[in-house]
Amino acid sequence: MTTRDERTTGAGVRRRGERTPVLAAEEQLRDPGTTPRGRRSSTQTRREALAAYGFLTPWLAGMILLTIGPMVYSLYLSFTRYNLLTPPVWNGLANYQRMLVDPRFKASVGVTLEYVAVAVPLILIVSMVVAMVLNQGIRFLPFYRASFYLPSLVGASVAISMLWRTMFGGSGVFNAFLAKLGIEGQSWIGNPDTALYTLVALSVWTFGAPMIIFLAGLRQVPKELYEAAMVDGAGHVRRFISITLPTLTPLIFFNVLLTTVNAFQAFTPAYVISNGNGGPLDSTLFYTLYLYQRGFTQLEMGYASAMAWALTIVLALFTAFMFATARFWVHYGDER
Repeated sequence: MTTRDERTTGAGVRRRGERTPVLAAEEQLRDPGTTPRGRRSSTQTRREALAAYGFLTPWLAGMILLTIGPMVYSLYLSFTRYNLLTPPVWNGLANYQRMLVDPRFKASVGVTLEYVAVAVPLILIVSMVVAMVLNQGIRFLPFYRASFYLPSLVGASVAISMLWRTMFGGSGVFNAFLAKLGIEGQSWIGNPDTALYTLVALSVWTFGAPMIIFLAGLRQVPKELYEAAMVDGAGHVRRFISITLPTLTPLIFFNVLLTTVNAFQAFTPAYVISNGNGGPLDSTLFYTLYLYQRGFTQLEMGYASAMAWALTIVLALFTAFMFATARFWVHYGDER
């Protein structure tokens, strides 16, 4: 019988003390870090990890110092009475209870919900219709695509908001156009009944981003599906309902979510057109505008922080609702 150090191979007996390949492999499996190759691999892994964290350090620092840190601090401020000039004073849930009885807060919620309910569907409908028109193979498609997308880049700027205020003023371009048709105009931004809808028109004008997304989705729909439906006698409406809409449901989900969140956060147009007061008669008092007034005009930063967190919770619940219901109406191409 041979000992462990005297195991034989097809070529003969190895000398005492010499490890066979089998024994070397067993020892490496038991403790790979003890072998030179294992040590080199472990060192290289640590170096790669340190390099990765080194490159991520600026992003992590920005996330902690500019996002997570201010969010946590604002959550603390929402439970305090703070005017930016004196130290915060803890007052518990008083700011949240105050929102329930604040009439201007309720007015801002109503204006914002009306704006979202009107603007979001219009944006989605217009963007889809334009995308379907551009998908017909018209000439100069890149030019039209860029032209329609450009307003979405500048629509929320101060310059465009000032231009919009001029256009819909008493002597603006819109009234000059109506005068050509024999219609007497008015100050559309000065009328409480129409001021909000001028902002809706501005938001619809910036439909370029969802339009680009819908256009990309339409170009991915297999033409064979439309051809088969046409052979079966399906008309344009039937093809749209049975093929186009189900295929675009993931993009509809994305655009609905993104457009709604952006609509709730609208601020600049309302601020510029109403000169920062939400007029006339609070008809353009968006939630974010009222939050700004409380926090930076009246220096009630604790109350403004509570309003900000209330909006955050609402948007989080809306997002959770969208994802929870998506499985009932969103269809993906790889589903069976």
